[in-house]
Order: sequence, then C-alpha cells, then structure tokens
Amino acid sequence: MRSSHGAACAIYLHSDAIPPGFQEMDVLVVEDDEVLGRALKKGLDESAYGCTWARDGRSGLDLALAQKTDAIILDLMLPDLPGLDLLRQVREQGIQTPVLVLTALGSVDERVVGLQAGADDYLVKPFAFPELLARLSAITRRSVQLNSMQMVAGPLTLDLSTRRVAREGHEIDLTPTEFNLLEFLLRHAGRVVTRRMLCEHLWEADWEGVTNVIEVHINRLRSKIDRDFDEPLLHTVRGRGYVIRTR
Repeated sequence: MRSSHGAACAIYLHSDAIPPGFQEMDVLVVEDDEVLGRALKKGLDESAYGCTWARDGRSGLDLALAQKTDAIILDLMLPDLPGLDLLRQVREQGIQTPVLVLTALGSVDERVVGLQAGADDYLVKPFAFPELLARLSAITRRSVQLNSMQMVAGPLTLDLSTRRVAREGHEIDLTPTEFNLLEFLLRHAGRVVTRRMLCEHLWEADWEGVTNVIEVHINRLRSKIDRDFDEPLLHTVRGRGYVIRTR
C-alpha cells in the first residue's frame, strides 16, 4: 500500500501477531490516509484491541483530550492540525496517554523532534504490524509502571507516594479527607460518583446513611482545585452525584 502523500506505508498483517502478555486496550489511531487507516483499524480489531479512528488532527485532538483510550497511534502529516501540534497540546494539558508516532518522516532529526514533543516511541513507514503491536505493548507497559503512583486528570495531578496534589504546577494543600475524596473521584474520572459511594468509601462501616456532609467536603475540595482556574474539573450532576471531567 502507498499513502496519499506518496510515501510507502505498507503494513504486514499476521493473524498470530498478538504479543505475549497482551491485555486488551483501547487505541486511538489518528491517520488521514484512508488505506492505511482502514488497515490499522482492521488489524487492531482482529488483534482484539478496541480501535477508534480519527481522520484529521482536530478530531484526533478532541478524542485524545477526552482521555478514553489507553494509547495513541499518531501520524504527523495531518490535515487541520499537524501531528506534532496535536501532541504538544495533549502534553500541555498534562495528559500522559502513551503515544506512538507513525510517519513516513524517518530522519534522526525528525525522530528527535517527535520524542522531544512528548512521543513515547517512533515507528517509520513501511512497518511490520507485529512490530507495531509489540511497541504498543511496550509503551503502555512502561506507562503503567511510571504512573501507578500518579493520577492525572488534565492539568491536575495526584501523587499517591508523596500525597501531593498540583494543578498547572501549583501545589494544592488538601486535608486527608479531601485527598481521599479526590483520589476516589480520580479513580472514577469521567463517571458519576454518588454521595452514597463517597460516604461508604470515606467512612466504610461507620457510614450511617447521611450524605449531606459530603457536600461540605466537596465544596471545600472544589474551592481548592478549581479556584483561580478558568476551567472547572469537579462538576455536580444534579440528583446523581459528582464527576471529575476535563472537558
């Protein structure tokens, strides 16, 4: 196969390409070439990966910022928004989703630029599909090891080892209850957490069915993590509970 950009971009598929130690994950492919994009989606689907395919930089950025994928395969020569700009914006938002840059641009200098922009690995077209799967497995495995003690939601980070919380580089002082509350919300980021869930998590057997105390802690936490910032992260879902959402 050849890209519409004129550069060779063949991929070689094998039915037994699933690497050892494979765990199912969702992958975002940002690739404007129809032939290559379809081949990648087909190969990933057949390898038991979940795959979302974005055909331009803008839609790819929106999907990347939603943080609903475990890894990103990113082309550099994209319409609307170049791949490097997409990558820089994702990293500027504090999103650490592993990124495998996939491109026909293969010089050392170009690879260095991509890695410096925040890529985790680089694969030059044409490539063998088993190698792509192996590289995906490697960068996601490294990401789990590096981030197992750190939780990230957009510009907000919570470090379990040091019990430090920061937003856009500014450290936030939380009480033990506020820290535990935020940790639980981050573990369920993007999903609504009810007051009952929060009460049972914070007080376990001592929970007596009274949930209004949660509102007090939520308001204090919100004043610390959202105060003085343009975009709120902690949202109230009326009648249901609370959610950490970056968009």
